[in-house]
Formats: sequence, structure tokens, C-alpha cells
Amino acid sequence: MPEQRPLASPKTVADFLGLPVATLAQWRYLGKGPRSIKIGRHVRYRWADIEQWLVEHAHDAV
Repeated sequence: MPEQRPLASPKTVADFLGLPVATLAQWRYLGKGPRSIKIGRHVRYRWADIEQWLVEHAHDAV
């Protein structure tokens, strides 16, 4: 089994993607953006889900 990285907070993901935290919150509400996990009151992200989302939303240069 590959080593797993710690779950990421919305702030960490927002910083990584260069977006406001509010954008991630809105995407969660709309069902867009990287897949998230709710742990109690806390929202977390798996890095594998973030990377998969980036691959799925990449656009080839024309």
C-alpha cells in the first residue's frame, strides 16, 4: 500500500490551487471542485482526489 499523505484542510487546498477558501466552499455547495470529506464539522480533502480532479479538468493547449 502506498504511503498516504495527511488530509488537507480547505485553507491548504485553496493555497495550493491559488483560490480563495470561499471558492472551495461554494464549489462544495454546488457539487463542483475536488471531492471532499466531512469529519464531524470539519471538511478535509485527500490529495489523491485533488490530483484526480486536476487531471479531469486539465485542458490541452490548442
